[in-house]
Amino acid sequence: MIPAPSGPDNSDNSAATVLIVDDNPTNRYVLRTTLSRAGHDVIEAEDGTQALAMLQTCGVLPEVTIVDVRLPDMTGFDVCERIKGDPATAALPVIHVSASAITATDRTQGLNRGADAYLTEPIAPDELLATVGATLRYARARRRAERLADRLLHLNKATLLLYSAEDAADVARAAAQGAAIVLGTTAVAALVSPHGDPISATGRGGSARDATDAEGSAHEDPASGAPMDPRVLALYKAFGDRTGSHVFTTGADGWPGFPAPQAAEGGLAVAAARAKPGRPPVWLVVPAGAVATPDDTQLLTQLAQACALALEALRSYTEEHDLALTLQRSFLPDTLPRSDLAELAVRYLPASEHTEIGGDFYEALPTPGGLLLAVGDVAGHSLDAAMLMGQVRHALRAYAIEGHSPQGILERVENLLGAVQASLTLTLCIVFVDAATGTLHVSNAGHLPPLLRSPDGSVRFVRDHGPLLGLGLPQPAAVQVPGEAGRVLVMTTDGLIERRHEDIEDSLGRMADVLRDLPNDVEKMCDGLLAAFPPDGEDDVALMAAHLTGAQG
Repeated sequence: MIPAPSGPDNSDNSAATVLIVDDNPTNRYVLRTTLSRAGHDVIEAEDGTQALAMLQTCGVLPEVTIVDVRLPDMTGFDVCERIKGDPATAALPVIHVSASAITATDRTQGLNRGADAYLTEPIAPDELLATVGATLRYARARRRAERLADRLLHLNKATLLLYSAEDAADVARAAAQGAAIVLGTTAVAALVSPHGDPISATGRGGSARDATDAEGSAHEDPASGAPMDPRVLALYKAFGDRTGSHVFTTGADGWPGFPAPQAAEGGLAVAAARAKPGRPPVWLVVPAGAVATPDDTQLLTQLAQACALALEALRSYTEEHDLALTLQRSFLPDTLPRSDLAELAVRYLPASEHTEIGGDFYEALPTPGGLLLAVGDVAGHSLDAAMLMGQVRHALRAYAIEGHSPQGILERVENLLGAVQASLTLTLCIVFVDAATGTLHVSNAGHLPPLLRSPDGSVRFVRDHGPLLGLGLPQPAAVQVPGEAGRVLVMTTDGLIERRHEDIEDSLGRMADVLRDLPNDVEKMCDGLLAAFPPDGEDDVALMAAHLTGAQG
């Protein structure tokens, strides 16, 4: 952050600290007397070396430097160039004075080498004060503009962080960090997440950390049912039902848990913002002393409003995602059927809450002739994919109940996709376990190959497959595989094993190696595969394991 100008009053016409650099004590006395009578504080240096050393070691820089052109160790021009060449002092105004270097060439040289003004001695007191005042006004206006530009840059960065936040905790952290940087102080951001959880974060000097929720009160947050501190409740009532943003001031103890001693003097400034009626507001809390100007108030207000808008966008997305996920789950079986042909286990893991829903599904359906098992995946991640998944799954059940073969089911699903003019494709693997013979009839439309483990521990993939569905292409006849008792069948969607920058064949090979060493218990088998391939949250996972018991008659 660009530091504020020194002194208790930074208005354009207020007094300043002035450094006089002159080897002549009489000249220094005259300059000092004139400036002091006008209310300025004066510090002195006898030569350029001493002046430059003072600027390097002083805690607060003077606001103006008056430099004599003729100094014993270096010229005033050299001093000015050294001042302007150092980033720490480059913004410090320099006024040259001289009784001997008074030609147009001298004045031109001084101004070209960085001076802000050039006076020739003897200097009338009014001219000196007017020149110092004009220099101060310009320097202070420039500092304010630079500081505001710097703060607006940080505000823009904070806003971008807010709008890219993936969850409510990220929103709180970004808001607290943004307020801490923009206003140069400690800041607390508090909000209620889309799922009704109170969240707060504290920012200090550009960093943010999670903060515990306010302790103990008999009140509840009207939106979330979470306990609310009476002090927060009072501010909540003061804000009312309004939308937009508003800044309150409150006592030092007006916000629970605000870090001391920042709030010890002057109380707290609280910015509340709400983007939509009926929503709980977001709160940004800073020491009141950090909001000393209209610019400060405007920056805090804009940041609070951006926080409210970002949270509202996240809330809307979360509500839509939860609704879509509920709809998606309604398309999947509630329970797995009991069957004498196999012990079944399944795992379904939706992608992370930041990812659109997909079209992964599974089915297990006893039929008069055996047991039909299926795992499929509609391409893409969208509500359309989930809707098509529901249509396909219900059609698959109907075709299986009618007694169609796995190949016949795939052909009819293909016809269905054409009839509804589906714009998406899907992969679908069907395994029918024949009750009379135990034989497995495998029809695979472009899906990952099912994996079989024999009782002797050997594993293999059934790699025969046809084209994916939705292209209007014919499907080959089902592959028949002996279904001996004790054999294990595993079917999954690509969300389990597919990873960026990893060859799918390598992943399939690792899956076979993992399955080889897992126990026969299908529940433990599913858990073992998920442990070996932790979901990355980028895609849904549908995983089915079947421990076959062999023919039943």
